[in-house]
Amino acid sequence: MALLKFVDFGGAEAQVEIDDGLSIMEGAVGAGIDGIDADCGGQLSCATCHVYLGEDWLDRVEPMSEEEDALLDFAVDRRPTSRLCCQITVHPEMDGMTIHIPATQATA
Repeated sequence: MALLKFVDFGGAEAQVEIDDGLSIMEGAVGAGIDGIDADCGGQLSCATCHVYLGEDWLDRVEPMSEEEDALLDFAVDRRPTSRLCCQITVHPEMDGMTIHIPATQATA
C-alpha cells in the first residue's frame, strides 16, 4: 500500500492510500479524484487519466510502453514527465509520490 498525493491545477491536494497491485488510475477513480476520468477503464485507448509525475519518481515506476507513448501524443500539454496513470501499478516504494493533474482535465 502506498499513500499518494494528487495535486490539481489550482493547487488543491488530496491524499489517497492505494493498495499494491492496483493502478494509480484505479485508486484515483475509487477515491473520486477530480480530473482522472478514465473513460476507457484502463484499456489504454484514451488519455483521460493523463498525469504528471515528478522527475525524481520516474525511475520508481515501470517504463512507458510504446503504446502508452503513442497514446500520450493525443494528450493536451504533454510533458517529459507525462504518463497515463492506468499504466502504473502501485507498489510500496511509491509511498509519498506526488501526482499532478493537468489543467485540461479540470472538471467544471
